[in-house]
Amino acid sequence: MTGASILGTRVLRLEDPKFLTVGGTYCADLTDPRLDGAAHVTFVRASVAHANIVSIDTSAAKESPGVIGVFTAEDLGFTEIPAAFNPGASRGLLAIGKVRYVGEPVVVVVAETPAQGEDAAALVDIDYDPLPVHVGVEASMVSSDLIYETAGSNVVFASTALGMPGITDDSFFEDCEVVVEQRIVNNRVAPCPLEVRSSAAAWVDGRLIEWTSNQNAQGTKDEIVKANGLEPADVLIITPDVGGGFGAKIGSYPEDKMLGAIAKAIGRPVRWLETRGESMLALGHGRAQVQFARLGGDRDGTVKKYSLKILQDSGAAVEIGTVLAAFMTKPMASGVYAIPAIECEAYSIATNTTPVVAYRGAGRPEATAAIERIIDIFSVEIGMDPVDVRRKNLIPAFTEPHQTAAGHIYDCGDYAKSLDIAIKASDYAGLRAEQAKRRASGDVKQIGIGVSVYVEITGGVDPKQEDAKIEVLPDGRAIVYTGTSPHGQGHQTAWAMLAHEQTGIPMDKIDLVWGDTDLVPNGGGTMGSRSLQHGGVAVHEASILLVDKARELAAKMLEADVADVVLDKEAAAFHVQGTPSLSKSWGDLSVAAAPDGGLIVDHRFIAQSATFPFGTHVAVVEVDTETGEVRLERIIAVDDAGTVLNPLLLDGQRHGGIAQGVAQALYEEVRYDADANPITANLADYSMISATELPSFELVSCVTPTPVNPLGAKGIGESGSIGSTPAVQSAVVDAVAHLGIRHIDIPCAPERVWAAIQAAKA
Repeated sequence: MTGASILGTRVLRLEDPKFLTVGGTYCADLTDPRLDGAAHVTFVRASVAHANIVSIDTSAAKESPGVIGVFTAEDLGFTEIPAAFNPGASRGLLAIGKVRYVGEPVVVVVAETPAQGEDAAALVDIDYDPLPVHVGVEASMVSSDLIYETAGSNVVFASTALGMPGITDDSFFEDCEVVVEQRIVNNRVAPCPLEVRSSAAAWVDGRLIEWTSNQNAQGTKDEIVKANGLEPADVLIITPDVGGGFGAKIGSYPEDKMLGAIAKAIGRPVRWLETRGESMLALGHGRAQVQFARLGGDRDGTVKKYSLKILQDSGAAVEIGTVLAAFMTKPMASGVYAIPAIECEAYSIATNTTPVVAYRGAGRPEATAAIERIIDIFSVEIGMDPVDVRRKNLIPAFTEPHQTAAGHIYDCGDYAKSLDIAIKASDYAGLRAEQAKRRASGDVKQIGIGVSVYVEITGGVDPKQEDAKIEVLPDGRAIVYTGTSPHGQGHQTAWAMLAHEQTGIPMDKIDLVWGDTDLVPNGGGTMGSRSLQHGGVAVHEASILLVDKARELAAKMLEADVADVVLDKEAAAFHVQGTPSLSKSWGDLSVAAAPDGGLIVDHRFIAQSATFPFGTHVAVVEVDTETGEVRLERIIAVDDAGTVLNPLLLDGQRHGGIAQGVAQALYEEVRYDADANPITANLADYSMISATELPSFELVSCVTPTPVNPLGAKGIGESGSIGSTPAVQSAVVDAVAHLGIRHIDIPCAPERVWAAIQAAKA
């Protein structure tokens, strides 16, 4: 498979042969000799959502066949660790004294085989004294029954604590002719990566080596070092191939952090591979916000004021998901609109559910969903087409930094352009005509059209820098060392393209090294759609520096002035201008440089600011008004990610993001019963989307290079999941709006749509 590139080449995706033949090497596949004789770890997890631990009896488990050891937090010397964002919310790697959600690890069983470990785990007897349970954020927020007693409240983090202004009172809207409001649920979802979590640990000559399925080896090393009380030099982290991360595998989990202690306790390497059921319970969830949106304006469609209150479900731990609402949703509240005045506040609330972490888009899809939904409700209230209202209020095209009323500074944008492209590509007028025809005929199956215009922030996560090293070998091959971590993004191809473009070294002679903290000690990993604009730029600039260094060496070897030496990229060799017959290849230069340490360039790119991709999605659905069944007929996506390096890789990311966004809008939702028992704990109950439910995506190009990095590139990995969800939700509501329905929370499953229709008829 090939794909055109703006760099002027057509390239084979270098990852394809491996994954289409032998496949990847994941943690569970490792045959490293340092793991010879490894024992297998099984976790006994909490079966109740909130309770004091009265007693733990491990005696029967210890006598079970194949068992090497059974450990509690006390056995391993674990103590509670204060949460970074709220020191009052402290917990242990294993539960200490109490459990706070179903699935929390309580006891470790180590056995010769996984099956023996499971058998022994079933023999561990834990006596619980139940405590009050909180499932929803609204009830938990005001309850005096605390999940973390020392936190003082179930509100474990608030944007007001950062000095950010909050919401005032109704006088904020006093100059508005129309004010609309809506409670909006951005549903909890499970990441469901193809590869569940897996890790392995071994002590070699007093040094902890840990292999883990992770998006950021270097960041994980910092966490493992801290959890084990070690020095950085005493830890090596290796991340093999990763079969899906989606943000949930950015950092390490308690299970990963304790493997070193377990391996030390038994004097042997250990391995851990979670089951799919464990993954549904204990891998961090995403989204999970309740939003209260209010929008005010005039009947001519002018929007004047926007107020957004966000209740973020933190789950039962204060993790990175706790601060996403404050640091990602709130700043992006205004979306693409020139709203003169905005007020917003965010609260993160502990509940007895699986902890919430970063998930594809991480706070930005939630911001877009809120503003796009309330814009639609405002449009219905004033009787204007939602596209007209959007166009009237869009921020005008800009090439200089633009600051919104929410306080964020966007790099560049032309939101009207993306809207116009999408409206034309979808034949919006024709769709509205078809809708009017069906409504007039009383057809059981009605169509709905949803439009979402979005902007998101990418490359805004710390560190806003990335390292790249390029080494040329004596045979003329090159190795690129990168601090990013590919898990489906195509870095092997992309980074080879960038290095080839500057050096002329054939792409199939450029290898990529990542995910080994000895070989690549510094790096920010792959998250927040940062890879190309940070890691790719680092490779691009390192390649330029490599050519400069090689040219100087070639000049000495050719006894010429540096200014007279040119690089023939087709031949991948340097020669004096006008005399190509006498040249020095990259291999020649590598050999010559060997006495001085080799032909190597180590470079760090530091980004001055984030980038802000944008776009417009149009969704068309058909709704059966008798059953509530929703069928997605079309989705048109205009996603502007700035300069495009490789269209195939770009579209692959768009496909994945759109699929996940549609899934959230129509199918996926993690649910709990009143006792906080998960009722979607496997893939039979949790509605994963498949190709059957998806039409072919209609992807339309739009390119607005950013001025903030040399490539002009912005992120793309999350855009599809940001634009598609509100577009599909709006389309479903639009299909039944003539029945008097103004809003349906996602996922717009048949039961929910049918219930809304029945309520409208009552």
